Amino acid sequence: MMLAAINTVAVAPKVHAGQDQRLERDIAPLVLSHQGEVAVAVRNLQTGEALVINGDRPFPTASLIKLPLMIAAYHAVDEGLLDLDKRIVLRASDKVAGSGVLTENFTEDVSLPLRDYIRLMMKFSDNTATNIVIDAVGLRATGELMEQLSLPNTKLHAKVYRRDTSIFPERSQTFGIGSTTANEMVELLTRLHRGQLGDPTSNEAMVAHLLTCDDRSKLARHLSASTKIAHKTGAIANCRTDAGILYTKTGPVAVCVLTNKNRDQSWSTENAANRLCAQIGRHVEQRFGVKQQGNELREGSVGRLVELLQQTLNVRLQPSPKLAVDGDFGPATRAAVERFQRSKQLTADGVVTAATWKALGALVKKEVSAVAPDIVNAQPLPKVPEPSLDGPPIVTCRGWLIGDFRNGDVIDSSAADQTMEPASTTKMMTAYVVLKLAQQDPAVLEETITFSVAADETVGSTSGVRAGEKLTTLELLYGLLLPSGNDASVALAEHFGWRFDSTVHKENRMGSYLAFVVQMNATAVELGMDQTQFKNPHGLHAKGHVVSALDLFRLACVAMRDERFRQIVGTRQYGCTVMRPKSQRYVGWRNTNQLLGIDGYLGIKTGTTRAAGACLVSCGRRNGRELIVVVLGASSSAARYSDTRNLYRWAWRQQQSAEN
Repeated sequence: MMLAAINTVAVAPKVHAGQDQRLERDIAPLVLSHQGEVAVAVRNLQTGEALVINGDRPFPTASLIKLPLMIAAYHAVDEGLLDLDKRIVLRASDKVAGSGVLTENFTEDVSLPLRDYIRLMMKFSDNTATNIVIDAVGLRATGELMEQLSLPNTKLHAKVYRRDTSIFPERSQTFGIGSTTANEMVELLTRLHRGQLGDPTSNEAMVAHLLTCDDRSKLARHLSASTKIAHKTGAIANCRTDAGILYTKTGPVAVCVLTNKNRDQSWSTENAANRLCAQIGRHVEQRFGVKQQGNELREGSVGRLVELLQQTLNVRLQPSPKLAVDGDFGPATRAAVERFQRSKQLTADGVVTAATWKALGALVKKEVSAVAPDIVNAQPLPKVPEPSLDGPPIVTCRGWLIGDFRNGDVIDSSAADQTMEPASTTKMMTAYVVLKLAQQDPAVLEETITFSVAADETVGSTSGVRAGEKLTTLELLYGLLLPSGNDASVALAEHFGWRFDSTVHKENRMGSYLAFVVQMNATAVELGMDQTQFKNPHGLHAKGHVVSALDLFRLACVAMRDERFRQIVGTRQYGCTVMRPKSQRYVGWRNTNQLLGIDGYLGIKTGTTRAAGACLVSCGRRNGRELIVVVLGASSSAARYSDTRNLYRWAWRQQQSAEN
């Protein structure tokens, strides 16, 4: 019997019959304060204690739908319809963008057994592997099996990045690749735990797949080392999901958190929905999994003893972890405990038991009130040297460069030749490659580009153009460079890439996309960008996707000599009409570069990811002289602008002093 849901919008949470009051008290306020829609279901699989918030409300699954798909695959195996050892050839046409390892790291025509594709789908959320599993099982099989299990809201709608394959077009429009409810997902996990979804071998294999999931940003983020989790996550721009079984010290607990329409759509571990999932996972573990004995401490513990532990770790470990002595045993304290345990050849589980207390020895008690005043007054406190008045200002970024646009000379820099992630400053090269084609044939800018499903479903910052909609190349360049449309970069790559590789047919969108990235790297070589390697046209995190500040300066100098590029990056807002099959609509874009609101700044490009930090390549003019400043890895969005402006001010003053 489904438990009553809590209205998280209109009224404050109320305790319902059967609900766990402690979980209600801890989790309901988190749901109420989250800026987005949330559903939560928790069920202790031994005691039946539970919490349900909006449990019967359908939500998008994102990649969480791969869990029901895996169950459908093993059901087919148990029915004799599939063979896990059957080898399936990876074709170029199978490859799609997004999460995973197959598309970028495996050559076509490689042959893998079906069980390996399932593992890649569950461990790395590999989209290409997912589509291969879907083809093997059949697109309708997952929904049909869920119907048989009386889970009617849990449906796989289409292949990943292949919305044209949808068997539920209206649901696809609302929910994307798949849909479910929190209650149905917890029920599915319950049956999996009880061995009710296949023969014992299949059930064991499915749990083993879930235990390999490498996403630690959500439910798993704050769990102690002793709590294992078998789970699957999902993420698209405005949706984050996670569902799994927490194997706590007191027994297994099934948990599902679904979110949608989140205000925070950033792609970082600190995304608000990620943090919500992490907090819920921590509360569930503390409710059911933490049994402290005597002086045992673990993540989630609080109090004076934790303060003494933190003070002692700060002294015992060298270099000191510099823990805040706040009596709150959080992730930083756990990491310090694990480090200390490793140094003493103890089990590094982050839990302070008798063996760890013994190794720590006498606890360090630093009470200022207990120290004689003459000792305190005589104790020298070290200071760092005052920075020299010479040289550029102090900044937060990891690397920067100031250069003269006119002659390409570097005026000053720091770590300018070190490789770093560029985030969306990558799109400077994307635009430059297209505009080089336009230099040879101006008609390129008037070509009509039709958005694909793959472009539409690209995660992160977006131009807002939808699959099937059409606009010109020139218009889409504004959608690329003003709102920093990741989707626009994919559409441009798919449209133009085949022109650089005679072996790729222009209808082969994925082949064209890959050929475009190859051309980006070839262009980088031509420009002398020796530290640069591109893996995609948008700048989302990818292993080996790197640039240097010096390389971006070289690119900026060349790109800003193209009048179209200069015009676009200097535009603060732009609107156009996109064409649909039977209608049209207006889209408008604002430039992400806040410097354009200040006289003298001419544009170029922002970029932000968790791995790259906040980046900005800019061009400024004063007294007829144009400088380019590159800032990589600033501490925040605001910091990249203050870093940049401080570097400009210093450079202008240096110029003024030289002229005087």
